[in-house]
Amino acid sequence: MKKFSTFLLVLLLALVSSTASAQSYPRGDVDQDGSVGISDVSALIDYLLNGTWPDETDEYEWVDLGLPSGTLWATCNVGATAPEEYGDYFAWGETEPKEEYTWETYKWCNGSETTLTKYCIHSDYGYNGFVDGKVELDPEDDAAYANWGSSWRMPTVEQLNELIDNCSWTWAARNGVYGRLFTGPNGNTLFLPAAGGRWGDRSENSDCVYWTRSLGNHGSNYAFGIDFYSEGKQWWNFTRNNGLSVRAVRVQ
Repeated sequence: MKKFSTFLLVLLLALVSSTASAQSYPRGDVDQDGSVGISDVSALIDYLLNGTWPDETDEYEWVDLGLPSGTLWATCNVGATAPEEYGDYFAWGETEPKEEYTWETYKWCNGSETTLTKYCIHSDYGYNGFVDGKVELDPEDDAAYANWGSSWRMPTVEQLNELIDNCSWTWAARNGVYGRLFTGPNGNTLFLPAAGGRWGDRSENSDCVYWTRSLGNHGSNYAFGIDFYSEGKQWWNFTRNNGLSVRAVRVQ
């Protein structure tokens, strides 16, 4: 058993090295999300079991806008099948939609915003003073990764800022649905529908409100999201129990 474990470790290291060195990703970034972590080990295990890399079985479409980082943006929201469809709404750190978006139904607390059980950097918000120092979603708690596979992640604040800074934009309608239309440096376009969000059991559909995978800076009960509206944009610290849209990214 020890010899087999050693052999498997050597094989995994060899796969990581050969896969990353042949492409423009950080060494060991098998799942091409721009960083090296546990999701890369998962991708390697998938390869050993199934014989295919995530890219070879990916069923979700993306657009290359010609961004400096090479980030590719999904053409639809998670849960949607067309760019203008709203798709599903997710509380931050949850991977399935639900009927009510409240602290009582939120996965990572014991019923309130001051009893958090994961992603907490302030003891005042943690259950019995709990703190884990996590400021970015683990892959298994990322709605894009969990629903679409290891090639996909929710965007970072930096990736959304790159989209804003390098694209022109307009408020436009697609098949009768209003939203933000981005045009990249290469002329390709990306449409984000104004799907609004879910608060409790209420829906509000007026702006383009989307999660990042980063914890907020107003308290551990908040996470960063962005609100695109007809006149402009606004970064917000949204409470984590809210239901917002997710538009996934991948790195070329």
